[in-house]
Amino acid sequence: MSRRRGLVAGAVVLAFVLAGCSDVAASESTPSPSSTTTSSTPSASVSTPSAKPTTTPTAKPKPKVKQKPQYYALRVERQLDKLGYPVGDIDGDITVRAKQALCAWRETNGLPVSRGGLTLTDAYSVLNATKRPTPTRSPGIYVNKTCQILYQIVGKTYKRIVWISTGAPGYETPNRTGKVWRKWAGAHESSLYDDAFMYDSLYFLRDRPGIALHGSRVNSLIKPYPASHRCVRVMRPEIHQIFADTPIGTKVQVYGEY
Repeated sequence: MSRRRGLVAGAVVLAFVLAGCSDVAASESTPSPSSTTTSSTPSASVSTPSAKPTTTPTAKPKPKVKQKPQYYALRVERQLDKLGYPVGDIDGDITVRAKQALCAWRETNGLPVSRGGLTLTDAYSVLNATKRPTPTRSPGIYVNKTCQILYQIVGKTYKRIVWISTGAPGYETPNRTGKVWRKWAGAHESSLYDDAFMYDSLYFLRDRPGIALHGSRVNSLIKPYPASHRCVRVMRPEIHQIFADTPIGTKVQVYGEY
């Protein structure tokens, strides 16, 4: 009996020791709710500093980038053509023909006259225009050798603006003012050059031989530069229309230098 009591007492002590190890392990690995609250939550007496307000710097406006003149080329050609300034092919390529139109535009709008390429000043001027300017000159026909352009002014309007080709070096068309003194409808052969036919001729200087505005056998003879033998070559059918609208006595003025 005493031996059995001793065994029972030893089992009780062993059970108590094992239970105690289990509790210690649990208390070291898992904090109690009360200890967690104490360690993670600051006391009410400690104040949290507020964040300083931040100011966003004002962004500087980006400088406006000006487009290059070529950006406007196609629109400029369309507008010039619409306003009656011949440009040739409307394709955004500022060719020598388009430069003739720009030259005429500059002259009729009071800009420095030249056969140069498209500038931003030209582009803004053309694209902001809604109609041709009103001429400041009296009615008549004006031949600009710089631009190789002819203006026909009827009343107070530019009725036509067309390509022409004046006298080549050695055969220069003189810078003078004359009046139409003879009209020769249809075709006739030049008195100086064989197989050189003139169409709807308007003689305006009484030089010998006379100097006239006239059409040529083919339009390819109306170059964008001086190429005639003193007369002024004009595109057909433009010369036919100019011929019909021009009475005897109409003023014709030649000016400028190529």
